[in-house]
Amino acid sequence: MRKLVLFLHASLDGFVEGPEGAMDIGWVAYDADLERHAKEILSTADTVLWGRGTYQMMHSYWPSVPSNPSASEHERNHAEWIEKTAKIVFSTTLDTVDWNNSRLMKENIEEEINNLKQQPGNDMVILGSPRFAHHLMQLDLIDEYKITVSPVLIGKGLPLFQGITEKINLKLIENKTFDSGAIGLVYQTVR
Repeated sequence: MRKLVLFLHASLDGFVEGPEGAMDIGWVAYDADLERHAKEILSTADTVLWGRGTYQMMHSYWPSVPSNPSASEHERNHAEWIEKTAKIVFSTTLDTVDWNNSRLMKENIEEEINNLKQQPGNDMVILGSPRFAHHLMQLDLIDEYKITVSPVLIGKGLPLFQGITEKINLKLIENKTFDSGAIGLVYQTVR
């Protein structure tokens, strides 16, 4: 059975976005060490799940990276990976998605994700999309939480966890410390 993995960056005080919104993530301790970690996490996934906002933001940026002369090798490699990876967008307001290998799911989120888990393939990853992730946490659909914690306190923003009403038991299966002082944590949901 395929796993649904959440991969997010958080501040030490538990925020995934700063007070300025979705792109207020300049505080993430992103360096070559964290790039390697992200590449390792994504190497086990063949499907990305997004909500509408993250899909639109990613679609507006990543397809232009290969032709951008100032893009780093890491950015080019990620752009190539994301172009060929299956992308499933969950939205009730979009009518179409037109990025390569993308499809739209408009309803029955829980049923659709459980069906996807039964299909052959590698892990599915929620890459960003914290608001969508909050909803999936409430439905107890996430099998692993892969969180990097940056050594910074930002005071306010969008919390990593929100709206959880039932206890979700987790088991720590991996932790790493990066050169920047960031920590990579991998928790498995215990059911």
